[in-house]
Amino acid sequence: MTRPDLADPFGTAALREGIIAAWSSSPTRLREDAATEADHVRAGYRDRVLTELAQNAADAAARSGVPGELRVWFAEGRLHVANLGEPLDEGGVHALTALRSSNKTGAGSTVGRFGVGFTAVLSVSDDIEVRSRTGSLHFSADRTRAVLAERNLPEPESGVPALRLVWPTETPPATGSDTEVVLVLRPGVDAVALLDAFRSEAHDILLELPGLHTLVVADDEFTRHRRELDSGLWEVRIGDRTWWEFTGASARWLVPVVDGRIDPVRNDVLRAPTRSDEELSLPAIVVADVAMQPDRRRVLPGAHVENVARGYARFVAALPAEQRLDLVPLPGFARSEVDGRIREAILDELAAGAWLPAADGSADLVPDRAVALPGLTDELADVLGEVVPGLVIPELCGPRHASALTAVGVHRLGLARLAELLSGHERDPKWWNRLYEALTPLVVDAVAAEELASLPVPLSDGRTVTGPRTAVLATQLQDLGPVSMPWVRLVHPDATHPLLARLGAGTVTVEDLLADPALVAAVEDTDPDDIDPDGDFPAGELADIVLRLVPLVSPTAVPRELGALLLPDTHGDLVPADELLLPGAPLAEVLVEDALFGTVDPSVPDRYGADALRAIGVGWGFTVLRAELPTGPDHDLPDEHLWWERLDDDPEVLVAVRDLDLVDDRRWSRALTLLAAEPATAEAITDPAGYTAWYLRTRASLDGRPLGHYRFADDTLFEGLLDPCTHPDASAFRSALAGTRIDDTDLAQTLLDRLADDSRSPGPAAIVAAHDALAAAFSSGGLDPESVTLPDGVRSLAGVVVDAADALVPDRPWFAAAIPHDRLVTGGRGTAHALADVLDIAVASAVIDAEPVEQGRSSTWEREPAAVLAGIIAGVPPPRGVLALHDRLVVRCSGALTGEVEVPWWVDAAGTVHCTPIGLAAALTALTAPDVRTEP
Repeated sequence: MTRPDLADPFGTAALREGIIAAWSSSPTRLREDAATEADHVRAGYRDRVLTELAQNAADAAARSGVPGELRVWFAEGRLHVANLGEPLDEGGVHALTALRSSNKTGAGSTVGRFGVGFTAVLSVSDDIEVRSRTGSLHFSADRTRAVLAERNLPEPESGVPALRLVWPTETPPATGSDTEVVLVLRPGVDAVALLDAFRSEAHDILLELPGLHTLVVADDEFTRHRRELDSGLWEVRIGDRTWWEFTGASARWLVPVVDGRIDPVRNDVLRAPTRSDEELSLPAIVVADVAMQPDRRRVLPGAHVENVARGYARFVAALPAEQRLDLVPLPGFARSEVDGRIREAILDELAAGAWLPAADGSADLVPDRAVALPGLTDELADVLGEVVPGLVIPELCGPRHASALTAVGVHRLGLARLAELLSGHERDPKWWNRLYEALTPLVVDAVAAEELASLPVPLSDGRTVTGPRTAVLATQLQDLGPVSMPWVRLVHPDATHPLLARLGAGTVTVEDLLADPALVAAVEDTDPDDIDPDGDFPAGELADIVLRLVPLVSPTAVPRELGALLLPDTHGDLVPADELLLPGAPLAEVLVEDALFGTVDPSVPDRYGADALRAIGVGWGFTVLRAELPTGPDHDLPDEHLWWERLDDDPEVLVAVRDLDLVDDRRWSRALTLLAAEPATAEAITDPAGYTAWYLRTRASLDGRPLGHYRFADDTLFEGLLDPCTHPDASAFRSALAGTRIDDTDLAQTLLDRLADDSRSPGPAAIVAAHDALAAAFSSGGLDPESVTLPDGVRSLAGVVVDAADALVPDRPWFAAAIPHDRLVTGGRGTAHALADVLDIAVASAVIDAEPVEQGRSSTWEREPAAVLAGIIAGVPPPRGVLALHDRLVVRCSGALTGEVEVPWWVDAAGTVHCTPIGLAAALTALTAPDVRTEP
């Protein structure tokens, strides 16, 4: 065995001689070697100095089983690249000098396959040393050029092949290193820029070459730290940057992580294991075991790049659930043929694997069995879990992930389809309420609302209907408990939600429900045989819900038609509610003996309360009817048509007390007390023109006399003619007592009789008021004069009763001063002829002739100071015409009144006004009244 030469341990002299001999024997070989080396530098291995040296370092560390370390620094014009690991051997030397051979077999952890990668150093240097513990080498373009000249070999046009001839050197590697490459940088190469470029590559190199653990560039150290996560992924950290790594059958996948969330890669290249020129648009970094061309720039034709995708679905499944879709390649143009093939393979892998997280927490879903509901929330997912299988978690259902879901074939569920899927499902109303609440955020516009047009809705009667537009909401029923309202499509109270109104459901109040004609029809159509008095609802199911609704509204809002609701009485018979009284009702004390009122079974008020029963017409006290915009006497009120005939216009609201015709005439005093005690009935009496006040005034009686024949104690209008009402509650029904008008014949007859009754002593004001009211009542056509009997006597202004034949009505004001007060009968201004007709007595002008005895001094109103002053005092302008002034005015009378009478003023047959000074004011006031006649 030949002992190695310590000065040339790798036998470089023999290698040089062999290569020189080959060049000498074949100049073409020299040119080929030079051209090949130049091509590698210019094309395949351009800008790959650090990458190629790092690969060699990683291989050396892997072969020696130590963590790889590579240090790079610049000193004294030289770039130093030192590493730990297996040192240089003879096979390595041969690989370095042979452009087409390599001592790497591909086994184990080595990644290079061609020794030609070392030519990358020629891009920055023509003078290269490889120093190793086992020996050192020197490559030099200058020394090679000198050999060519020495051997008379021509220098190729492409330059000398600097890496074909090698010389031994004794310089050892840097301390702490096993191998060191030293490059004398070519002039023009910027060492600072070169080191900056190396720093920018550091992270990629450490990710690509797992055999390399640490990379130091000048003073900057980059170290890869790796730990396994619970998910099965590995966390890779280099400085402050983090990646999650997954190893598949043919590739390693890495994705950057920022603050616990992946940051998908936008643009990258295939790494096999180092960066190639195959551009990729995948969301993760792929370091693949793929057959590459010798320069590792492109994939070999026919290489099965699709194998790279195997295991990608498991990689995605290991990610946090809400981040998985971020690693789905989105639709778009492929950046290269390889990119397109890998993308398609990945999508096929994802489409076949179970990796989509299920909203119900069950096993991951295969995309073609998964469903994504856009806008899905946790609350909605929880509600739909049992109804819509295969729902993807809400975090993956947003618009941001729509393209990714489509790419892997996940079915997207629209709101319209969801509504269809919900049809036919029977669920508790509270479940539907939860569904509506969860759906609310998804209904953002009219389009979404229209899609949910067929959403099922549970009703109060247990049915479920299709579409909110066919149902109505009553928001006041939440606390009512289970209800069934067969007359209306009412949403069950436990399911009621504002969303239904937005989707077209109508909104009704309890008042609307009670006023629904369908309910009235149902009440009227109730068959007594369908009600079991001994069942859960002794009043019947319809009565049960009505009596539970009634307390939610004002009693005045309850339709009177609900009084037909059948309820059991104390005998077990079913009787309309408005024909029943509550047990102990005070109304029973005032009714006639044959009143058709029974008593409701005590169990009914015990269950529903007296107020609810009273609202539908069950009696306690009197009940009040209220009707908006009535149009005629069709409210079943006694003598209603007679009251209606008195009205000039229909009232806007009819408020009336019912059943007054059933009061026993002997018990009106107690009845009036009941009416006054209840606010509703007391209010109904306050309108003098209203039905209730009219009925009491004309039909009620106290001590055998109609109530309308009494006056209120403080009302002195008819004092002395009508007696005051002494009932303790008279103030409550004051409007039902006599007023200023005479509404009925009985009152008119009473006043006529009492005016002729000597035992009564009315004052002049009361007498005039009575005459005024009588004249107005008969002259207006309201009363028929033939309906009363006139007494023989009438009441004069003096308060005495005078024979009607002797009485006179002053139809012209100046006659009032001439007629004696004991014969004078008068009413208010303008009532003379009407009063004379009512009382059948004469008017003065028709039966008396009278003229002034003297003509007086002729003047005019304007010329007389006293006349003008009288006008000022009276507040009227002086009339035009002749004025005859008298110191004392006497008229001579004939006819029904005879003799001479002194008067303050008079108008003669010619129309001339005669006045005394004291009569001026009276004359002015009387003559300026619009109804005074001065002509004969």
